[in-house]
Amino acid sequence: MSADHALAFFCLLVKQGSLAATARELNLTPPAVSRRLALLEERLGVRLLNRTTRRISLTGEGEVYFNHAQRILGDIAEMERLVSSSRAAPRGLLRVNAPLGFGRSYIGPAIAAFGKAFPDVDVQLHLTDRPVALPDEAIDVAIHFGEVPDSRLIARRIAVNRRLLVASPAYLRQAGEPGHPHDLGQHQCIVLRQNSGAYGHWRLSRGERAETIKVHGRLSTNDGEVGLHWALEGHGILMRAEWDVAKYLRSGRLRQVLADYETPPADIHAVFSERLNLSAKVSCFVDHLRSYLGQHADGPRPGLLSNW
Repeated sequence: MSADHALAFFCLLVKQGSLAATARELNLTPPAVSRRLALLEERLGVRLLNRTTRRISLTGEGEVYFNHAQRILGDIAEMERLVSSSRAAPRGLLRVNAPLGFGRSYIGPAIAAFGKAFPDVDVQLHLTDRPVALPDEAIDVAIHFGEVPDSRLIARRIAVNRRLLVASPAYLRQAGEPGHPHDLGQHQCIVLRQNSGAYGHWRLSRGERAETIKVHGRLSTNDGEVGLHWALEGHGILMRAEWDVAKYLRSGRLRQVLADYETPPADIHAVFSERLNLSAKVSCFVDHLRSYLGQHADGPRPGLLSNW
C-alpha cells in the first residue's frame, strides 16, 4: 500500500468509526480491512487504534498520524486542483450533493450526460434533504435552493426558480379559491416538514408588504414528492418549487393560487468553496448544469437565466 493510499485508508477508517463500516465503503470484507490496518501498524511500529468488536478509538500515536494525514491529503488535493485547473479537459473525482426530489429528476440525468461529455471525471452524487454545511471534505459542489447563507462560499446560479402555491382544480372546486393569504387558514394545506425551518409557516409578500401565515392541514410529510402527489390527488394547497410543478401547471392538473403574491427567493445555485473556484471539473460541471437545465423541457421558463 503506497503512502498516500495508506493515509487515505486510515482517515477513512477513523471517519467511518468501525472496521465494518469501512469495509462496506471500500467494498471489502472486515478481515481484509483489519489486515490492512495491521500491516500499516507493523510498518510504523506503533499501535494506531484501540479496537473492539463494535468501535475503534485513536491511540496517542494514532491521533498524531490522523491529524498529519488529513493535512497532507488536503495539500495533495489542493496541488492537484491547481494543476488540473490549467488543463483543457477536466479530470478526477467530483462529489455532488443535491436535494432528493430535484436531484432524482434533474441532477441525476444531468450528471449522466456530463459523464458522457467528460469521461475523465468520476462523479459521486449524494441525495439528501438535509442542508449541507460547506466547506465539507466529502462534498465539492452542493445544489442549493434560495439565498446562500454563507457569503464566504461561491454560488453560481444555474436556474431561475420560484416557490408557487398550487392546488388541483378538483380541490379548488370543492373548497373555493383563496383570495388573500389569510384565507389559507381556512384551507387544507399540505405542509412539508423539511430541514430546520418553521413547519407550516408560509411567508408571502406583495410590494413592500410581507406577512407570515400559519397554515395547517390533515396531511404533512418530509418528502416533497409525496406532498406533490397529494396535491395532484386533490388533498389541499401545496407550496412547491416551480421546477417541480411547471409541467402540471401546463397540463392543467394543477392551478396556481394567490399568483399576485411572492414567496421567499428560490433560485437554484451550485455552491462550492473558494478553493475550488479555479477547478476545471467544477467549472465545467456548473456550466453543464446551467446549459442542461436551460434546455430542459420541464423547465418553468426556458431561456430566462441571465449571465453571471
